[in-house]
Amino acid sequence: MYKMSAKTIKKAEKLVEEDGVALVSDDLYQVRSSSDKSKSYMVDGDTCDCFGFKNYYKFHHGKGIKATCSHLEAVKIFKSRNSK
Repeated sequence: MYKMSAKTIKKAEKLVEEDGVALVSDDLYQVRSSSDKSKSYMVDGDTCDCFGFKNYYKFHHGKGIKATCSHLEAVKIFKSRNSK
């Protein structure tokens, strides 16, 4: 189960719309930071190397809630739009 805010989804959609998601290889994506355009994060499968993901995982692990972040959600949106 994922628990995310509408703000997370909105940020993810904006990242996709502004070409902030790039496929690097297989299931590895580079996603631009939504707060600092000079930074980007790597999303590999269902993990992200951003602080928000790590923090979410730290506080919700073991509670039946899968960690997520705007970068991970952006990749999901990107994949769904480009799988057609």
